[in-house]
Amino acid sequence: MSTRLDLTQDVGALTARIVDVESVSGDEKALADAVEEALRPLPHLTVHRDGEAIVARTELGRGERVVIAGHIDTVPVAGNLPSRVEGDLLYGCGTSDMKAGVAVALKLAAALRAPSRDVTYVFYDCEEIEAERNGLLRLSRRHPALLAGDFAVLMEPTDGVIEGGCQGTLRAQITTRGKRAHSARSWLGVNAVHAAEPVLAILNAYRARLPVVDGLEYHEGLNAVAIGGGVAGNVIPDECVVTVNYRFAPDLSLEDAQAHVSEVFDGFEVRFTDGAAAARPGLTHPVAAAFLEAVGGTPRAKLGWTDVSLFSSLGVPAVNYGPGDPNLAHQRGEYVSLEKIVDCERRMLGWLG
Repeated sequence: MSTRLDLTQDVGALTARIVDVESVSGDEKALADAVEEALRPLPHLTVHRDGEAIVARTELGRGERVVIAGHIDTVPVAGNLPSRVEGDLLYGCGTSDMKAGVAVALKLAAALRAPSRDVTYVFYDCEEIEAERNGLLRLSRRHPALLAGDFAVLMEPTDGVIEGGCQGTLRAQITTRGKRAHSARSWLGVNAVHAAEPVLAILNAYRARLPVVDGLEYHEGLNAVAIGGGVAGNVIPDECVVTVNYRFAPDLSLEDAQAHVSEVFDGFEVRFTDGAAAARPGLTHPVAAAFLEAVGGTPRAKLGWTDVSLFSSLGVPAVNYGPGDPNLAHQRGEYVSLEKIVDCERRMLGWLG
């Protein structure tokens, strides 16, 4: 089946077409090829490619440059392709997170031949997996000039509301150790799985912070996301590992967050395996304030990690704004409202037109 994208069709139909091009993290080539093929012929854009990331830029000499970015990968398909429409809702893998946002950005790229600000459109790979493989991070290392701008909008799912900043995230392994023995003579060993009970008790008793940062309330979370231990059906295990994920507010640095987790699990063996910094809302920046005025609504905190964090580290103020509902992200029954996609496109065109 052809993967050609028709940027003249309405944004809802384009979203469905993009959804039907499967692009699980690490396997985005078909969609990246289609995006590049659709953008290359547009005379008002300069197009660059790095791996499966596509960057298209206007070069009009405007006084400001904004970056509009979205990842083209999805979590694994869960029997939710091809897409289908029921009433106003488009169902399918990646509809909300975040192919509806990608469709809006592609429509803007095609329609805005002379935008009020210079625009850089970024479509990138591997956002849904470990941070080190993130296509935007790769671009920032290889071609940092391509990401330069006065302001950035991540088309992440926000249900059509501006979401400021983002939470940081880290993963840590909490290891308990014991002594192997035959399960028929268990008293000769020490069961490491049983020794993990206090770790789970700490997590059950944990009360998450709800800090207010620059006027927006964030809701933190510290949770077990995996547990593993055991050798064989007749052996007392000598090791058990509980993997925890801490989502922390942007008033903490990554180092602060690691220190907090170490304190919570004081006395246990703690090893950090992954982490990404949070980002403050930045809504007081003049360009961000102008975007807020154009889009309208009451902003709220982004309860999750997004590449707003990376733009923040590059000195580019950024917000999240897209048509998808973040509460539906990664679900088998994921969907997006077609009306929300059209409204998002209209507001973005009004801001940049």
